[in-house]
Amino acid sequence: MGRMNEISAQMRTDIFDWLALSPYHWSGTEDEDDFLSRIYDLSALPSTDSRPQFRTAAEDIWQHRVRNDDWDSNWVFGDTRFNLRHVEDEEFLRFLVETVNPTVRRDPSAASTMVASYNDVLRTSGYELVQDRKVGDSVYYRARTTLTGINSPGEVQVIQLDTTNSTVLHTQLQRLKRDIDTDPSAAIAHCKELIESQCKIVLTALGQSYGGGDELPKLYRSASIALGIHADSVPGNARASEAVKGLIRSLSAVVQSVAEARNAMGTGHGGESESPATRAHARLIFNATVAITEFIADTGVTR
Repeated sequence: MGRMNEISAQMRTDIFDWLALSPYHWSGTEDEDDFLSRIYDLSALPSTDSRPQFRTAAEDIWQHRVRNDDWDSNWVFGDTRFNLRHVEDEEFLRFLVETVNPTVRRDPSAASTMVASYNDVLRTSGYELVQDRKVGDSVYYRARTTLTGINSPGEVQVIQLDTTNSTVLHTQLQRLKRDIDTDPSAAIAHCKELIESQCKIVLTALGQSYGGGDELPKLYRSASIALGIHADSVPGNARASEAVKGLIRSLSAVVQSVAEARNAMGTGHGGESESPATRAHARLIFNATVAITEFIADTGVTR
């Protein structure tokens, strides 16, 4: 059984209602059967039409939406074959991403408006759509995880990581959200684990090896080298590069401090006495983790 969805049925309904009332049809310029074929194998899904000539979803969608147009235009939102109100988050997000794919949505400004409206709902669940790449005037989007609601009321700190292929990062983000205010020592441990995982994902993506027993500072150094973080940070401006390099050196020291804080105050070492970690300590280390992980993620995206 998969993990519990973060994007609730009500959130999904809110998005569907917005689409139904907007000028943007979910399949864009594509016929609905062609659009859905981008995500599903329609020939493997059953027909809802009892007539023998319509045996698959591909055949009955074509019959009722392309040939005859006798289904409601938003039929897909309630179709149990796709189960969009309850399917796992990743599949639901894939559906949303396809609705703004340049092949489907030819107008970039329309796609941008749709993404902004989706995100108004999605961010409360810990997800958002962001620009992945741009080819000419065509903008491609992807889904990523965000962690919000950590700071005090009125402030929102967001940690942005590409978790498209990483259940590990998603799980760690949820643990941090759960423990930051109630179990500071556990939250501090999660921070260290989060940086470790981010470094390992970068190294794996770049084809670099690392040892199973490598400690956090070594993993961070390896990821920094792989990403070229120690090269000229501001090409053509030596003074600015030195200033940024000073900040980068400071991040290395912060990584070392996060590792030491976890050893001294975090869970996982079976200490003889209760951890001295407080909520303030956990938030300080969390904010340091945000700076480190966002820098790694942003550097990876811009390579």
